[in-house]
Amino acid sequence: MATARRSAARAWAVVAVLLAATLTARAADDKPYVMKISIATVGEVQHQFAKAYAAAVAKDSGGRIRPEIYPASQLGSTQQQAEGVQFGAIQCQVVPPEFLAGIDERFELLTAPALVTSIEGGQRLAANPAVRNLMLGLGADKGLRGVALFMVAPSVVVSRKPISHLADFKDMRIRIFASQLQRVAMQRLGAVPKPMTLGEVLPVLQDNALDGAVSAMTVLNSMQFQRVAKYVTEIDQPAIFGITELSKKWYDTLPADLQQIVDRDATAAAIGLNPSVIDFNARARRAWTDAGGQLISLPSEEQAALLRTLASVGTDVSKTKPTLAAAYKIITDAAK
Repeated sequence: MATARRSAARAWAVVAVLLAATLTARAADDKPYVMKISIATVGEVQHQFAKAYAAAVAKDSGGRIRPEIYPASQLGSTQQQAEGVQFGAIQCQVVPPEFLAGIDERFELLTAPALVTSIEGGQRLAANPAVRNLMLGLGADKGLRGVALFMVAPSVVVSRKPISHLADFKDMRIRIFASQLQRVAMQRLGAVPKPMTLGEVLPVLQDNALDGAVSAMTVLNSMQFQRVAKYVTEIDQPAIFGITELSKKWYDTLPADLQQIVDRDATAAAIGLNPSVIDFNARARRAWTDAGGQLISLPSEEQAALLRTLASVGTDVSKTKPTLAAAYKIITDAAK
């Protein structure tokens, strides 16, 4: 009888251990996956995308994924954010693709001037299957998974003194994105290009160490640049796009159904964003002037001359590098 009781006790102990392990596994399965979404900007188109994407993922995953949005470079500089995504500390980054050129130089090709001349043209280019496949596939061997591409805004130049003619660019120190294409473009206009992240620009403008900056009207307005530099020249070149990159390390930990959700919802959020982008940019222009800023357009013949001057930048920069040239041809063929 004693032996039987001991055997039964051991059996129940085994059952208890197995039950505890099962409950622990279920608790682990029920624990939500945190999805930190990091952006450098605040209150503009990329931020809009991030909010729409986060809401869709939270809803469609039934709370199994818990998105958290960190705007205004709260998780570090753009480069630090990209590194965080590569290594899994940050799960998602929304950023103009040229800021990822250090990972793959083809990321900067969409910043070539004269590819598109309108927001609608930029939206069509971003939706082109060949362009999407190219851009979203970059960085796959470097820890990234691209899931969305969308048009943000045309470029403008904000400056401390007015730029009313092409000749006014001469010798001006102009902040550019981290892009060889933007560097060459500004040099052709006679300016001195200064690559900087967004967080650096306002303090440098305030210290008179910079004369102007390439950016989007939506960004300048939401960050109240008019307090430091009230003139905006709407050169509309190049187009500014946004790309959404997930951490491949994080993505690979997700169950298959959640992987499908984060992929599908990113595409849907980008498409859903398109109708509001034109209005968002228009409202930013009105808000800029309402706050005391000034908008400047180059004379039509000078705007045409600007396009002629910059049209060959992409070809000239990429032609010496076969991989870059092949990717640029995909983009220019789609742009046509």
